[in-house]
Formats: sequence, C-alpha cells, structure tokens
Amino acid sequence: MPLYPTPLAQLIEQLKKLPGVGKKTAERFAFKIIEWPEKEQKKLASTLEDIHKTLVKCPQCGCFQQEDICPFCHRTFPSKTLCVIASAKEAYAIEHTKTFHGYYHVLGCLLSPLEGKTPEHLHLHKLKERILTLEIEELILALDPTLEGDATSLYLHEFFASMSLKITRLALGLPLGSSLDFIDEGTLTQAFQGRLSFAAR
Repeated sequence: MPLYPTPLAQLIEQLKKLPGVGKKTAERFAFKIIEWPEKEQKKLASTLEDIHKTLVKCPQCGCFQQEDICPFCHRTFPSKTLCVIASAKEAYAIEHTKTFHGYYHVLGCLLSPLEGKTPEHLHLHKLKERILTLEIEELILALDPTLEGDATSLYLHEFFASMSLKITRLALGLPLGSSLDFIDEGTLTQAFQGRLSFAAR
C-alpha cells in the first residue's frame, strides 16, 4: 500500500472489510469520505458509534427492531405462515416484493461443518416454540440456494417432519450459489408465488 497517512490507511483497511470491497474500491470510498464536509463525517461517525445501542434484534424473530417494537412480529393481519431466513437482512429483500404477509424467523447461520456451524447453532427449540405458539400451518424455508442452504433446509425438513405442518421452499429459478438479498424483486416474487412442497433437490 502507498505511504498513506496513518488515519487514511486505517480508514481504507476498515472499508476493505465490507463485502465486495477490494483495495481500489476501499481507497476510492476513503478519499470520497475525507472530501465530505466535517458535519457529514461526524454524522457518519456518530451513526456507527451508536448503532450497536440503537439497533437491536427482536428476541422473538431475530429481525431488527427499534426500541421495543418489532415491525415483523406486530403484524396488523392474522397469519399462519412463518418464513425461515438465515439473516435479518433477508427480511427486507422479501418485504420489498410485497408478496409475503407472514412472520419471520432468523436462524442466524447456515449449517457449515467447515466453519463449525452445527445444528446446535440453529437453536431449533426456539423455532419449534414459535411454531406452536403462533399456530403456524406453513413453514417456508427461504434459504440461499447454496450447498449450506440446501443442507440446512434438508435438516429442518427432517427435524419438523413429525409435526402437522406444511413445509415449502422457494421455487426453482433462483440462481444456484446466490444470496437472497442480491436477487431482484421480480425473481424473488415469482419464487414466493411458485413455492413448492419441500423436496430435496
């Protein structure tokens, strides 16, 4: 790396930690940020400093909430459908489709033995409790079409097979190896509308 002043070099290194941001992009972002008015720089710094205090996860579904109200759990319409997702960010991608009108449940990770992610990390006892409490009739497995996503979906299907529950997954057509939050709204809408009863791919 060029002989950047320490503060600039540190900023570039932090920006490189963002997904999809390499050295050149991080440098471009860093130089843009230092061109901002001081007021905007301080606003960004303040937002980052406070976000871990002001942005919390709902203890029920795992999505983000503000203060004590989760917009996903406090639905204004009755629903017997629960959508299982890997991370909170995917709820927003799904909401943009205006297709799904049920509850969400964030697993927090996908099964990945190489990364040490085992079934214990999925906390399925909590998911089972929500299914019973909410009297869920359909469980939608909206997980990434990757090896980890498919393995997790298969495990969930087997785990809940004994329950009186319809288990579905998003329709085929999603690019293999992709992430739901990168799928365009049209494709994701069709995947929800055409969801099928679960079957191993």
